[in-house]
Amino acid sequence: MRYGLDLGGTKIEIAALAGDGKLAARRRVASPQGDYDATIAALRDLVLDTDKALGTTAPVGIGIPGTISPATGLVKNANSVWLIGHPLDKDLAAAIGRPVRVANDADCFVLSEASDGAAAGARSVFGVILGTGVGGGLVYEGRLIVGANSIAGEWGHNPLPDPRIEAGHDERPGPRCYCGRSGCIESFLSGPGFARDHELWTGAKLRAEQIVAAAQAGDAAARASVARYADRLARALATVVNLFDPEVIVFGGGMSNADFIYAEIPRLLPRYVFSDAVTTKIVRNLHGDSSGVRGAAWLWPA
Repeated sequence: MRYGLDLGGTKIEIAALAGDGKLAARRRVASPQGDYDATIAALRDLVLDTDKALGTTAPVGIGIPGTISPATGLVKNANSVWLIGHPLDKDLAAAIGRPVRVANDADCFVLSEASDGAAAGARSVFGVILGTGVGGGLVYEGRLIVGANSIAGEWGHNPLPDPRIEAGHDERPGPRCYCGRSGCIESFLSGPGFARDHELWTGAKLRAEQIVAAAQAGDAAARASVARYADRLARALATVVNLFDPEVIVFGGGMSNADFIYAEIPRLLPRYVFSDAVTTKIVRNLHGDSSGVRGAAWLWPA
């Protein structure tokens, strides 16, 4: 048995997985907003309550919207900013009385999908999160690649490649990103970034899913927004393919529900990848919003 925790900005989830990956227990609670101590208490209570319900104890892995800095041992790069600067792994381990393994939530996602999800059996996998933000993670031969700085796969804060000028709209310097830079991939390819781009071109304030629905219904402006998004996504993914050359790219996050990704990206990638052919598979996740919590549990081998 192993436990996975998924610490998000709005909810915290725990899942207990048996050795064969089958779900033994699952529960969600709201995330305490802006309160680190209350967050640790909520995580502790979920673990101890699960112990009691199952009549056992198990190792704990947790996915967070950031990472633990190897230099300081403190959380960095978290959009849940109240976590930054705290030794979350040590504090939680002390609260529950057992070791804790921590990884970025995108890393947990790709580990889940590579272990027993849509990319199971692939030697090399890049996992993409396209949601409120843009993240990524890398798995090679079943093992998560963390990197020397614990940021492997963080493609969302690279600049959008090959910036364009079209009909008076210049992709440079690009929208301002929360990280302090402009023109990050995240600022274009997140759900809010997609909506912002559509508003810039049309003046219409729509959510990402509304734009996709309008495009499917034949709206010309929405279809143009979808085409821009797909081309930007292909350009951004081409840099990952050129560098890591994964067998599979698996998508998660709210934008991963858009069917056009799985039709357009395989068609567009060869334009930008440095190869005569591109065999990388583009797939939708298998475990949905359970991938993060399942991947956190998989931080502990069976």
